[in-house]
Amino acid sequence: MQFARNITIASKIFKRHRTRTALSVLGITIGIMSVIAIINAGESLKQFIMNQVEVFGTDYIEVEVKVPNTSQQSTANAGGLVQGIEITTLKIQDADKIKEHPNISQVYSAVLGQEVVSFEGVNKVGMLWGVTDGFFAVDKTDIKDGRAFTDEEDKSLAQVVILGDKIKQDLFGDEDALGKRITINQRKFKVIGVRENIGVGSFMSFDDMIIMPLRTLQKKIQGIDHITFIMASVKNMDNVDQTTADIISIMRAEHEITDPNKDDFTVMSSQEAMAMMDTIFNGLTIFLVAIAAISLIVGGVGVMNIMYVSVLERTYEIGLRKSVGAKNSDILEQFLSEAILITSLGGVIGVILGIFLTLIISLAASSQGFAIGFVVSIPGIFAALIFIIFTGLFFGIYPAKHAAALDPVEALRYE
Repeated sequence: MQFARNITIASKIFKRHRTRTALSVLGITIGIMSVIAIINAGESLKQFIMNQVEVFGTDYIEVEVKVPNTSQQSTANAGGLVQGIEITTLKIQDADKIKEHPNISQVYSAVLGQEVVSFEGVNKVGMLWGVTDGFFAVDKTDIKDGRAFTDEEDKSLAQVVILGDKIKQDLFGDEDALGKRITINQRKFKVIGVRENIGVGSFMSFDDMIIMPLRTLQKKIQGIDHITFIMASVKNMDNVDQTTADIISIMRAEHEITDPNKDDFTVMSSQEAMAMMDTIFNGLTIFLVAIAAISLIVGGVGVMNIMYVSVLERTYEIGLRKSVGAKNSDILEQFLSEAILITSLGGVIGVILGIFLTLIISLAASSQGFAIGFVVSIPGIFAALIFIIFTGLFFGIYPAKHAAALDPVEALRYE
C-alpha cells in the first residue's frame, strides 16, 4: 500500500513538471537504448561470423603461416603479414605429410590472389583461390553446374576455373558459362564449373571467388612455390587436441625447428577458432557496452540533479508531512520511488527503442549483402533493466537522504 501510494504521488509530481520529467527520462532512454542496441547487434554479428566460420566446417584443423618470434594472435604477427612480411616456408609437401596422420581424412593446400578477370569486354576484380583437389572433399559447398578439377589437372597446370555465383553473374549474366573462356593475367582459362551461392563472409564475398588449380595459380600467375594455408579434415573430433599437437610436431620436423619461438606456422582447430571468435566478440561487446554506459551515468547524474531541484521545491511539503507524523523512512521511500520510477520508465522506453534500432541495423546490413540476423538478447535486456534500477537507487539515494533529513520546523518556513 505504501509503495502504491508513493507511485501515485510520484505520478502527480511528474505530470505537474512534464518538461523536467521528460528530459530526465530522455537521458536514461538514450543510454539504455545504446546499451541494448550494442548488445543485440553484437550477438547478431557474432552469430553471423560463427555461421561464416562454419562454412569451412566444424571438423577441421588449419595450418597457416606466422611471423617467427611472435604469437599467433599478436598484433606483431598480424601487422607483420599486413605490412608485407612474406613467409615462404609453407609448402604442398607439408600438406602431404599431414595427410599421413591416421586421424586426418582429407587435406588441401591453398594460396590466395587477386587479379582483373575479363570476358568479352566485361572486367571484374576477382579473388583467386588456388587449391589442390582435396578442397572438394573438405569444402561444405557444392558445385551447382559443371565439375571439379582433378589432381592430374592441378599437376599439369591446367588453365581451368570454377566461378563463384556472383562473379559468374557479373561476367555472363544469365548465359551458360560452362565451356567459355575468361582472361586472367593475359591467359585464357576455361570455365568448368559454377559454385552454388554462399553469401558474403566475415571478410570477403565467397561468391566473388574464382577457384583454380593451386599449381596453376602458383606457376602461371604468381610465380611462387609456397602456399598460404593448409586445411585438414579431422575424422574423430574427440581426439582433435592430440591431433593438433601431432601436426605441430610434424610441421616442426619438416621445417627443422627445435625452438617453438621460431615457429613459422600456426595450427588451429575449428573449435579453437570458434572459441577465439567468441572471446573476441564478448570482449568487444563488453568494451562497447562500457562506452555506452557512460551515457547512462550522465543520465543518472541528470536524475540526481532533478531530484535535488524537486527536494528544494517541495521543502514545505516535506515539512508538512513530517509535522503530521511522516517518518524519515517515509520521505526517503517517496523520493527513492520517484527516482526509480523515472529511470524505469526511461529503461522500458530505451529497451523498446533499442530493439527497434537493432532491427534497423539488421535490415541495413542485409541490404548491403551481409545476412546479419535479427537477434534479441533476453539476458542482455534483463541485465540492462536491473542495472537501470540500481542507477535509480544510486543517483536517487542522496537527494532522498537530504529530503529525509530536513527539520520539519525549518522546512515549514519555506512556504
